[in-house]
Amino acid sequence: MSNQFSQRRIVPSAISRRFAAWVAFFALALVSLGALASPTYSSYADALKKLSPDLQQSLTSNSVSGVSWAKETSSGRMVKVLILGFNTADPDLEDLRHAIVSAGGSVYYKYISVNGVLALLPAGRVLDIARRGDVESISPNRVTARTKSLLEKATGASDVRAAGASGYGADGSGVGIAFLDSGIMSSHRAFAADNGGSRVKKSVDFQKLTDTILYGSRDWKGGWDFSNSIYPGSSTLAWLESTISSVLASFQDPLGHGTLVASLAAGRSATSAIDSTGVAPNANLYDVRVLNEDGIGDIGDALMGIDWVIYHGKEYNIRVLNISLAADSTDSYLNDPLCRAVRNAVAAGITVVVAAGNYGLGADGREHYGTISSPGNEPSAITVGSGNPHATDTRGDDTVNLFSSRGPTRGGSIDAAGVRHPDNLIKPDLVAPGNRLVGALSTDRLGLLQSRLALAFPQLVVQRGLLGSGLMTASGTSFSAPVVSGVVAMMLQVNPGLTPPLIKAILQYTAEPLAGANLLQQGAGLVNLPGALAISDALAKDIGARAANGSLRTGDPILAAGKAMPAATSTIEGRAVSWSRIIYAGGNQVLSGDDLFRKYQGIYNPTLSWVRSRVSRTEIERFDSSQYIAGFEEEPLTSRKLVSPGVVQLTSFLGPSSSAMGTGLFIQVKALSARVVLGLGAQLVEGIVLSESIVLSEGADVSMGIVLSEGILLSEGILLSEGVLLSEGILLSEGGALQVGTSLVTFTGEP
Repeated sequence: MSNQFSQRRIVPSAISRRFAAWVAFFALALVSLGALASPTYSSYADALKKLSPDLQQSLTSNSVSGVSWAKETSSGRMVKVLILGFNTADPDLEDLRHAIVSAGGSVYYKYISVNGVLALLPAGRVLDIARRGDVESISPNRVTARTKSLLEKATGASDVRAAGASGYGADGSGVGIAFLDSGIMSSHRAFAADNGGSRVKKSVDFQKLTDTILYGSRDWKGGWDFSNSIYPGSSTLAWLESTISSVLASFQDPLGHGTLVASLAAGRSATSAIDSTGVAPNANLYDVRVLNEDGIGDIGDALMGIDWVIYHGKEYNIRVLNISLAADSTDSYLNDPLCRAVRNAVAAGITVVVAAGNYGLGADGREHYGTISSPGNEPSAITVGSGNPHATDTRGDDTVNLFSSRGPTRGGSIDAAGVRHPDNLIKPDLVAPGNRLVGALSTDRLGLLQSRLALAFPQLVVQRGLLGSGLMTASGTSFSAPVVSGVVAMMLQVNPGLTPPLIKAILQYTAEPLAGANLLQQGAGLVNLPGALAISDALAKDIGARAANGSLRTGDPILAAGKAMPAATSTIEGRAVSWSRIIYAGGNQVLSGDDLFRKYQGIYNPTLSWVRSRVSRTEIERFDSSQYIAGFEEEPLTSRKLVSPGVVQLTSFLGPSSSAMGTGLFIQVKALSARVVLGLGAQLVEGIVLSESIVLSEGADVSMGIVLSEGILLSEGILLSEGVLLSEGILLSEGGALQVGTSLVTFTGEP
């Protein structure tokens, strides 16, 4: 097969080497005169800190057998890595790319969603590249894998379907949801459109882009840069789009996971026998396949998938990205590649909904805190845990599933003294039904071949039915996440002007606290669709546009003309539902008060990131001022009003985090919500302000907030996970119904 990439072979000649030496000498001379040389170089000891532990091990181990991203070749040991670069005056990373090729490596791809490249490097030159000042981190291109109409009643969707006084006529119409998963069976009746076609508007398959297809005989060989010819209108881009199209594939989802996920978010009932309607049954779907029939992929594929969503976001009105997969990262959210990509997707205006993971219950039968997986540990993501509706359509008996991952986030960084500092950010954000849900069963187009999940779990197949009408049940946070994605699509249908962080705040504020669960188990509570639509409808429809053009300031009114803040209760299936009236902000702050929605808050700007004392802004770069995004640049802010006066701060009133005392992050959310109604908290007079790079809030220690004391936790017997180790990489948050040695409860469900 001919390779359509434009290829550039770099072979240093004697002349070029002499020229390079002269340039190096001139650069050193400039430094001696006080000029800044670029890039600078760190010591090998400092460079080693930029490498992930598994990559460090691969550089010195006797064997790399069984590792997909390393190989012994005729040129020595080679590794395929993800290299993240610092934001510099070189946004295309041309110097870094040239250095990689000169070191005997190859550059496979320059990403949009993160400022980095997928590259091949000789193992012996990895540290040399890591020493560069324009390199932030290097990690392997690890493997990825799968995370695994009661729903309408449980979420309140049936209460908002009608138009007029009793509802909003909301069904997700016109809103695009992209699914980063194992594929979607577009011919299934669950995805039928009114015109008889399919609501799966695009199907792309990054599993078709094998390294052999992309790079031909040059795979695992250094000296090539394939990344410099992908731009709007380029022949390479056209070739890529044609190659990854899977619209005509005979079996679009051989695993069956992505079809289930998509049907829960936006499926229609496929049969009259069982109503399996999803949350937003008229939304458009975009199938972005990054996992194979065994549920395996790699982070590079996942990043390419996010790239595709970001690139086509405006063109296809993709407003929501569902990620029901997770990675085995112990990195801080700051430099984790998937987290960075999610953060940039949010900056581009795409609401990213992520499964929290299914690691709350350990193999020892005990509850484990600190088990949120990547990219669920990204602050800008809406991280969703799993609620158990106990097979009833009333919410009064709902609980949090034992398997649902608990916070806080445990990814972190290592300081110069070798001490690890976990991020300890509050997650999950909320929970949604995720136990024994009925969704679409994937087959091939002729209905002759069953999905891997159906073959592995025949007891979960509800009906095989006629072509495109099969159903099966599933459990896990993978299936909680699309419930929220469907809710977000309906919110955006009611109010297209909502920004991703504003959507998250609305979801948390209106969530129903479940009895017996704390902030680290359920976030703000169980998703409440009628409440979320009530606030969405009450807000102005131009918030996003005004925030983007700078005409909306913190504290400005944002209620729509003639609208008032709705009462903090909803009715679902005839039952009164009280709102939590809390949101998370700054990574470790708990805020409240109706002024969160009467007034615009600086934190609702999707390009702004506030985590503890760190506040930054993301600049979006486009190809020639077009709608197509070329990249992102994140820069620190030194001054900004983050939260307006009138908002209520609760953080200082939660007390130290103690599970025995039920205080701090272990406080019961239902009890906290009741205290908010009684006036708990301090109304901020000055708001929360970033001034001279210090976050100030009425004297409260906002820069640290409430963090878990590891000594206290360990003394109380609470188990903390230092990272979710999932084989080699991304798992579709169930951990793996098809993985040897893993518990099946995360797919088959709980009582």
